[in-house]
Amino acid sequence: MSFEIKLPLFEGPFDLLLFFIERDELDIHDIPIFQITNEFMGYLRELEQLNIEVASDFILTAATLMRIKAKMLLPRTEKDEDGNEIDPRQELVQHLLEYKKYKAVLGDLGQMEDTRLAQENRGNIHEELQQIANSNHFEYELQDLSLYKLMRVFDKVMHRFEEEQSRPKHTVLTYPYTIEEQRDYIIRVMEEKEQIAFSEIISAFPDKIGMIFNFLAILDMLQLNLIGIEVGDGFNDFVITRAEGQAAQVTQLILE
Repeated sequence: MSFEIKLPLFEGPFDLLLFFIERDELDIHDIPIFQITNEFMGYLRELEQLNIEVASDFILTAATLMRIKAKMLLPRTEKDEDGNEIDPRQELVQHLLEYKKYKAVLGDLGQMEDTRLAQENRGNIHEELQQIANSNHFEYELQDLSLYKLMRVFDKVMHRFEEEQSRPKHTVLTYPYTIEEQRDYIIRVMEEKEQIAFSEIISAFPDKIGMIFNFLAILDMLQLNLIGIEVGDGFNDFVITRAEGQAAQVTQLILE
């Protein structure tokens, strides 16, 4: 027997994001995407530890947050018609504001629902419906049925079934990497070697997804001013070094 656990605080991913924003008194128009992404991913990991199935909309929102986080690490090149840089968070902010607007009226709608449920239903509805059916002779409609009409209905049903079967199906894959884990890996290696070439990291994680997560981890560490970058000897290679004055901060990250 299966059962569903519904967390009372969060009806969906936007509800969870608004909770973080209101709890920390953040500016919804200037969301600290790194903080929100880490807290959102931490909540999803807690659900997985409790063996609670994560809904697809939460997974989609997590992917959107990661995409925005990656865009903010890179130099912004997207501009609007007026030549102004487009904030990667703009679409997310619009969705949150729209969700917040509709959420504000939920209390009134719930009160209206309670008022309607408290009303007494009419007792003669069934009799009235029966009188309408008898007066219109609905049973005589069966006389107009024919094999041709039945075949047409069957053909339409089969056509809709084929359309449903041919629709693209999306599969969500879980990769054994996180930006935080790859960042910790780089820090541990630098504690031993003081510096490391990007080609060495590729050798340790040769698959495509591993390279992507390691590259994003390096961008994240550059954003936090934990490392520096020097041009390497090889083609398209570079050397990662520890940023000056960041030894204490690196040690703190390791302990965490």
